[in-house]
Amino acid sequence: MTSDTSLRPISPMRARMIEDMTMRGFKEDTRRDYVRHVRAFAAFIGRSPDTATAEDLRLFQLHQTQSGIQPPSINSAVSALRFFFTVTLDRPDLARRLTVVPYPRRIPAVLSVEEVTLLLRAATAPKYKAAFATAYGAGLRASEVVALKVGDIDSKRMLLRVERGKGGKDRYAMLSPQLLELLRVWWREGRRRSLLLRGGWLFPGRTPVEPLSARQFCRAVHAAAQAAGIKKRVSPHTLRHSFATHLLEQDVDIRVIQTLLEAETYCPPTPDRGADLLPVPSSLRRDRVHCQAIRLPWC
Repeated sequence: MTSDTSLRPISPMRARMIEDMTMRGFKEDTRRDYVRHVRAFAAFIGRSPDTATAEDLRLFQLHQTQSGIQPPSINSAVSALRFFFTVTLDRPDLARRLTVVPYPRRIPAVLSVEEVTLLLRAATAPKYKAAFATAYGAGLRASEVVALKVGDIDSKRMLLRVERGKGGKDRYAMLSPQLLELLRVWWREGRRRSLLLRGGWLFPGRTPVEPLSARQFCRAVHAAAQAAGIKKRVSPHTLRHSFATHLLEQDVDIRVIQTLLEAETYCPPTPDRGADLLPVPSSLRRDRVHCQAIRLPWC
């Protein structure tokens, strides 16, 4: 019979590490992974991790490499141990002995404009079509799409408010006229079917009171890609990569694209602004948003 690990007492050292991570706003998944890596290191050396030496760290990393553990996992362990020794134990001398393992980065898959069109057409419901279009048309992450609320749509300023994006930062994303129209189609359908609550989630899950999960969103993208006959490995993040690539192919400045993907910035207006242009929010003048002319291919 296996014992319930949740009932085991937490050591003072682990409790302090968890407190240190909590104070710094680490997410639950990150806290759990960091504790797991430190526990694995302690199991390797066979004693409390606060008694570790530089040689113990070297042998542990050697053991990971010889065991076939992939570089991303090794580097994740490095981050956890660096935090443990630097913050919790105040032993930065040991943290410096840890080595990050370089590894080749693969070029992400990118959909063509035609493939994006096929993917949206293959969506099984207006909700998913609008969600796919939001990930592509605003360059949002899956976690940002599913966290949107009805009140985050600002049709007057043509903006989407993203609360607590990556790093817990709030920002604004662009809202094109085409995307706004798709969202309005979904709004009318969702209200008719009593799926959308006033002030509730823009993309509800199984019930109107809970949001669509990132996993459900990912599964919907996979299913639509398969139904559309797209042979590439497609995920919600593929739509974000495609958004950036299509802008780059239109000779949009790479710095502007980086800004659109991550945070608001100031970009001066241009004379060729049109109805199909996407706004770039200004951190300097949020009440009077200036726009950079960016023509995004749409379906």
